[in-house]
Amino acid sequence: MSEDPRPRVWVGHITLKTNNLAASDTFLQALGMRPIFKSDDVAILELRGGTHIVVEKSETESEPEAGFDLMVEDLNQAHADYASLGLVPSEISRGRIHDAFTVRDPGGATIKVNSNHVSDLPV
Repeated sequence: MSEDPRPRVWVGHITLKTNNLAASDTFLQALGMRPIFKSDDVAILELRGGTHIVVEKSETESEPEAGFDLMVEDLNQAHADYASLGLVPSEISRGRIHDAFTVRDPGGATIKVNSNHVSDLPV
């Protein structure tokens, strides 16, 4: 039996506070997250790997930047998909480690979307 080469831990939950819960929930689903639970005060969505984003209703304005970023397999395709959905992604910036663009959550927080760099992908 071989040992699983992936890291033994991962992020379980991240949080996003928003003053527009319904719109943020719809927006995050459009980004590709799976809905798990929704009430009047919270929405929980699942990302790849089982990480959950807990979207909490807030009466105040959201932070200007989300306290997390996202990663996708094909950044150019994600950019095109998000643009076709009217999510208004920024231009793609080319970096040393990641290429990236941003989208703005309806509550006002900017979310960075990065190119993939998972180390255990087949070459």
